[in-house]
Amino acid sequence: MTDRRPARRVVTGHDPNGKSIVLEDGTPPNIRDRGTGVDFIEIWNTPSVPAPITAREPEPTDGPLVTPPAAGGTKIRINDFFPGHIDKLPERADGRHKMMHRTQSVDYGIVLEGEIWMILDDSEVHLTPGTVVIQRGTDHAWENRSDQVCRMAFILVSGEFAPELRATLPQHLELRTGAVFNDTPAQG
Repeated sequence: MTDRRPARRVVTGHDPNGKSIVLEDGTPPNIRDRGTGVDFIEIWNTPSVPAPITAREPEPTDGPLVTPPAAGGTKIRINDFFPGHIDKLPERADGRHKMMHRTQSVDYGIVLEGEIWMILDDSEVHLTPGTVVIQRGTDHAWENRSDQVCRMAFILVSGEFAPELRATLPQHLELRTGAVFNDTPAQG
């Protein structure tokens, strides 16, 4: 994969008689490029679990680009990580990896195409197509070190740190609340 390719989203619903129908079939309406070399293809999200199921609903991906799902909610997106994306990010004041971040969620990341490195506090793991990562509220970063785009699907489920774990984490926990950079600081 060498250039931007949209995803296809098929959304089902119900007609006035309760019959199952296709409501939408096409490119997701909210594909965002924040100038960081990572495209965010927003597929769907729910405000809560269990999710309300209605015959039709407004576009759930409208609004600002935010990394984690709403508290108690879910989110699915596709990210395209372009070669050299790390070079577009500013250095961090604390010297950590430029893309290091944490969300209070359980994230299922699936490598669809290309390859990428997952960076943790103590290690790095090379990921290839078919690899599934279960990211459980850990500090992590993604780095595409290849010359091809890496496409990953992410399913994010809102979570909550257990008190025993929270007691071991830094007192002032930096949680991602925005897209690539926090628009407003959050404490967890």
